[in-house]
Amino acid sequence: MFLNILLLVIGLILLVKGADFFVDGSSKLAKALKIPPLIIGLTLVSLGTSAPEASVSINSSLNGMNDMSISNVIGSNIFNTFLIIGISSLICPLVIGTDVKKYDLPILLLLNIILLIFCFVITPYTLDIFESISFLILLVSYILFLIARTTRLNKKKAKKMTKELMPANNTITNKPKKELPLWVSIILAILGLAGVIFGGDLVVNNVSSIAKNLGMSESLVGLTIVSVGTSLPELVTSVVASVKKENDIALGNVIGSNIFNIVFILGLSSTISTLTVSSTILVDLVIMLLSALIIFIISRFSKNIKKWQGAMFVAMYVAYLIYIIVRN
Repeated sequence: MFLNILLLVIGLILLVKGADFFVDGSSKLAKALKIPPLIIGLTLVSLGTSAPEASVSINSSLNGMNDMSISNVIGSNIFNTFLIIGISSLICPLVIGTDVKKYDLPILLLLNIILLIFCFVITPYTLDIFESISFLILLVSYILFLIARTTRLNKKKAKKMTKELMPANNTITNKPKKELPLWVSIILAILGLAGVIFGGDLVVNNVSSIAKNLGMSESLVGLTIVSVGTSLPELVTSVVASVKKENDIALGNVIGSNIFNIVFILGLSSTISTLTVSSTILVDLVIMLLSALIIFIISRFSKNIKKWQGAMFVAMYVAYLIYIIVRN
């Protein structure tokens, strides 16, 4: 038990410092490559921080632990939306960008509805090979869509800069801000990502061991300890990004992670082995859909997620946690 606690502390330290390096490296890399930070948050950061969920769900699928495979994704998405966005917006109100409002939130909401239909309408209580292939096709489509958006945003930015840099009569020049070399940004991002993933693994493995030693059931561990543990990279990355006022990365990371958790992790896991879905998961799927719907509704009426809304999200997650502990 002492060794588990020691390794847990080391994992948390790796998570915090890794996320710090990762946010710095990613944002500087985005500027160097002229990629909008939002796109970095929705792709590189969200895919990297989803690695622990992918590892747990794919290994669970390979070992025939279907409940763990799907409950990990559902629990992680609920944690991401309610607790991570909640804590991040308590630190600094999160601005909801136009593209997030117009594209990513509706996509996330639609994917939640599709998952619910797949699990309980088209093939009740299962996710089969055809549905997994559908998710993987949606994953490729989403990545291609993000690439197209990046190209469009870069063209707009180039036009704007051309207008702003029209020859002027005054010759006053500002001293250019010294930026880190590209290779340093890449190394920072890679080291940070390695710290986040390895730290997440240490936390998950040792928290799970501690939980089992205390007599918690496997299903409860899957919905709470494992899903929270695998979401720690998203939590630390988004909180650090929020502290650094990198709002696009803070919000984009969560939304992108939730999208990739559904289309990539569930798509790949159910390709390896048909996933059986228990009837009790229906409530969790509805709560996951509700969490996406609340963010979507807020985006329709507000430009940012306010502090009181963040507090509401945290309270809702605590209520959900109490509910699943009592249920199990």
